[in-house]
Amino acid sequence: MMKKKLLLLLFFYNFCLSQTFNGTGGIITDNQHVIEFSINVNGLSQNTLNSSFGLTQVCLNITHTWNSDLNIWLVSPDGTLSNLFSGIGGDSDNFTNTCFSQSAATSIVSGVAPYTGTYKPQETIGNVNNNQNGNGIWKLRILDTYPQDEGTLINWSITFGSNAPTPFVFTSSNLPIVIINTTQQIVDEPSIIGTMKIIDNGVGNMNSVTDVPNNYNGKISIEIRGNYSQILPQKPYKIETLDEAEQELNVSLLGMPQENDWALLANYNDKVFMRNQLAYNLFSEMGHYGCRTKHCEVVINGVYQGVYLLSETIKRDNDRVDIAKLNPDENTGIDLTGGYIIKNDYWDNNTGWELSHSPIDYPGMQVGLAYSYPKYDVITPQQKVYIANFINDFENALYSQNFTNPDTGYKKYIDVESFIDYFIINELSRNNDGFRKSSYFHKDKDSQTSLAKLKAGPVWDFDWAWKNINECPSLSVTDGSGWAYLINDCNPDVNSTGWYIRLLQDVNFQNQLKCRWVELRNSALSIPNLFAYIDNTATYLNAAQNRHFEKWGNLGVSTGTPELDNDPATFAGQITKFKNWITTRINWLDNHLPGNATNCNLSNNLVDFDTVSIYPNPAKNIVTIDLLKNNLKSIELIDFTGKIVLNQNSFNNNKNYTIDVSNLANGIYFIKIKSETNAITTKKIMVLH
Repeated sequence: MMKKKLLLLLFFYNFCLSQTFNGTGGIITDNQHVIEFSINVNGLSQNTLNSSFGLTQVCLNITHTWNSDLNIWLVSPDGTLSNLFSGIGGDSDNFTNTCFSQSAATSIVSGVAPYTGTYKPQETIGNVNNNQNGNGIWKLRILDTYPQDEGTLINWSITFGSNAPTPFVFTSSNLPIVIINTTQQIVDEPSIIGTMKIIDNGVGNMNSVTDVPNNYNGKISIEIRGNYSQILPQKPYKIETLDEAEQELNVSLLGMPQENDWALLANYNDKVFMRNQLAYNLFSEMGHYGCRTKHCEVVINGVYQGVYLLSETIKRDNDRVDIAKLNPDENTGIDLTGGYIIKNDYWDNNTGWELSHSPIDYPGMQVGLAYSYPKYDVITPQQKVYIANFINDFENALYSQNFTNPDTGYKKYIDVESFIDYFIINELSRNNDGFRKSSYFHKDKDSQTSLAKLKAGPVWDFDWAWKNINECPSLSVTDGSGWAYLINDCNPDVNSTGWYIRLLQDVNFQNQLKCRWVELRNSALSIPNLFAYIDNTATYLNAAQNRHFEKWGNLGVSTGTPELDNDPATFAGQITKFKNWITTRINWLDNHLPGNATNCNLSNNLVDFDTVSIYPNPAKNIVTIDLLKNNLKSIELIDFTGKIVLNQNSFNNNKNYTIDVSNLANGIYFIKIKSETNAITTKKIMVLH
């Protein structure tokens, strides 16, 4: 009887401590308008918010006809933000009696509209219980990111009580740390001015948010980037590094060549954090420019945002897309012939132009290309005419009766090798976006004696790739089958040029494609090479992924891309699923890629990788590499971030080579061995002093 009385007293004590404050609502204006609704809190039983007494619950009622338009934050009196939800619910309607509590069993990302009940928010509301005075003005900040669907906040409330959640604290990482601060809300255009600090103490060393920034510390402009990706909770950003006068400033970030245009690519839609990086790295290994990237953890305005890829953007530059600069006054002669970067993407008559030809399997289909460099608001009328005429001449040759003629057919206009490698990367990953949008091509200036051919690439945008997605019947499969280049069969939002359909009608193109595939399967696209990269990266990210998924709460929950498979509830499960998908896809392509590889003239003088011996392992000072043959082209030693820390390309016809690792930090490294025929193997080694 005494225990019952004690429990009853504790219940009434906690109930009395609980205090709820109610607020009214109003119209939610759309299309990037931020609106705030306030509650004036007075008379809290305990002024200081902490774990013993603090904010415990937020409730709201909203009518809205497109839930994923909404991003909603709670703002405390001291300005601390907590993101309740962002970009969830697709085209579903309303939030009815929706409450947020850290003790809820279900995350809001797992809920279903109208989200009636209590859910765990996307970001902990414990962030506001930071020992601030809870009395003051509390705000519900609402951003509606798209036009046409306005809504109404009917009412909302906040509740304070005992046993309150505590703030999420991010202090350090083995990844570089990027800290961004702004005084305004970051939106999708216009960009705003802010500051950025980057802390990178090197591989094997920890980075702390309190460390002095040693990689970058200065001004930036920043805006949200992307199309579909920007509606997801973790936002991608476009960044430009600036000097004190807020002019473009070329800098090297995390060891990448100097430039001023950068991107922070979000990983909400990529739970292995490496779909983009793997594709870019492979395209680079195949001999083309692929955007360099570095993993990092990001804090924006004091709020942890998870794991990102700091990436180069596709841009004309000697260290990026290395083509001639095309100035506005270059409008005649050879000067007019390059360089151009164009893309198969969203376009209109201002940002691009309509092609004269439709895909051969879809007569009458409207297809256009967009200007990337020079940009649509810079390119001159003469330059527009030139590049449109060049593409038209190419298509005329491609669709002509004699399209296979090496002198007058399509080969006169395009770099076939780049088109083949571009096809392989996008089909390997079954990336249909690579054939309808985010699909780039570039052309350099002609010389006095030859025509500069159109090259395919760089590759871009793979967060919907390397997975089974509910796209259309021909691609909604789990057996590794399906052709991404046939995306026009799926009624896409952007029509593909369909060039590959015609190219694959040329038996010589098919055979060249198959020969290149066989060559790459023995080098960059070998399963050991691919899995070495994946395992390396997964180990490097293992600590950071815990924080990322604690932040976003979508591990084990199908979010972002509409995937067909179950979503593993562990990071290790995600990696296994990723590797299994790649194995299945490669096996299917091995058996179904068109062409004949019997006359490829592939060299038999490859490095005999089965006889490669690397010792000692672990190594302290010197690593020795023994090989059966001596036709080496290069040996690279690569750290966890993908940085090449040693590159040896002179071997004096020896079969025994040594590498000095005495000055390297402890950790796992990869030795990439390449033969003169570009066959590649990758071996793992531990450095331990």
